[in-house]
Amino acid sequence: MPAFSYTAISQNGDHLNGYVEAPDRAAVIKSLTSQNLRPISIKESNSGTPKPLLRIFAGGRVKNDELVILTRELSAMVGAGVPLLKALTSLHDHAESKNLKTILTSIIKDVEGGDQLADALAKYPGTFNDVYVNMVRAGETAGILDDILKRLAYQQEKNATIRKKIKSAMTYPMVLVGITVLAFFGLMLFVIPQIGKILEGLGGPDAKLPGLTLAMLALSDFFIKAWYIIFPVIGIGIFFLLRFLKTPSGKLLLHSSVLKIPVLKTIIIKIAVARFSRTFSALIGAGVPVLEALSVTGRAVGNVVYENALLEASKAVESGSTLSSEIEKNPLFPAIVSQMLSVGEETGQTDTVLVKVADFYEEEVDVAIEGISSIIEPVMIVFMGGMIGLIAASVMMPIASLSSSIK
Repeated sequence: MPAFSYTAISQNGDHLNGYVEAPDRAAVIKSLTSQNLRPISIKESNSGTPKPLLRIFAGGRVKNDELVILTRELSAMVGAGVPLLKALTSLHDHAESKNLKTILTSIIKDVEGGDQLADALAKYPGTFNDVYVNMVRAGETAGILDDILKRLAYQQEKNATIRKKIKSAMTYPMVLVGITVLAFFGLMLFVIPQIGKILEGLGGPDAKLPGLTLAMLALSDFFIKAWYIIFPVIGIGIFFLLRFLKTPSGKLLLHSSVLKIPVLKTIIIKIAVARFSRTFSALIGAGVPVLEALSVTGRAVGNVVYENALLEASKAVESGSTLSSEIEKNPLFPAIVSQMLSVGEETGQTDTVLVKVADFYEEEVDVAIEGISSIIEPVMIVFMGGMIGLIAASVMMPIASLSSSIK
């Protein structure tokens, strides 16, 4: 079906630009007239909007900050009474991101064609996740889209804040680990062989060297002779490990393992509980049914173990049990979560109560991340110092021994 670009005037006198697919120009005019728009210019467009089969390649990645701004601006315009189509067109015209412009072009076309906004957003899961789409759908159904968009923007900002703090806490140790690994291979490939030649020159081929020095020289010799095998094997191993971790069984193994590490376990639980509380609260507050809200929340938590736990709780709730009683049975959730849920179920204010739980655990996450950051630095310094000290000892011990022999 051919695509047409158009320029039309609304009842308020505003100029609107957009794309629409129709059999011919007459159908485009009829469609615009039914929306109380007066067409000024209609041109057949060969570049139009992305075809359905190519949607996966359209748009690219939209940054989280751009999505938050888009959500807040759309909420403000819809709340001020601006028609949805006009609001989307305005956002498209003023968007700085090329990727966002491409996605908005397609969304505008779908809404013009009669689709609900949630259905148009659902075609871009890489940008608008399940939580976003379900909340928008609930907001459209209940007629409170502006309020739902405000909740979404706030929730996205909170999630982004947690992610940034985690990345910030992990950046320093990852840099140190990288430097340590590079330094180790550098020493093994370039420094230790030269030191071995010096020691052999001082003591002769029959010189007796300490065991630590012999081990270092043997390891260095192995790296020099087999580096072209070692590095590809390491690269291939990392590649297949990352692929495995993206599979359902790999994710389950990884997420189960991190919940057994003493220091990480506490932080992971707090992050998961905070995400569960805020996401479930937002969905319930938007009017999404409990079972659907649990399913969507499970996928949004980011941990397969918690997703499975919420899926089991959903089945129990469907059979007539209360969510608070099911959460209470599961050791993954602290006692305060089930207690607050129980209060929410009794008072009918589950969403309000869970917001308080989310706020509490987000503060706990901040404290925990600051604590682990202060511990990681000295631990990494000790680790690097130990590695360098081990190599230094393997060098100094034979030099000291040979010096005594020379005397």
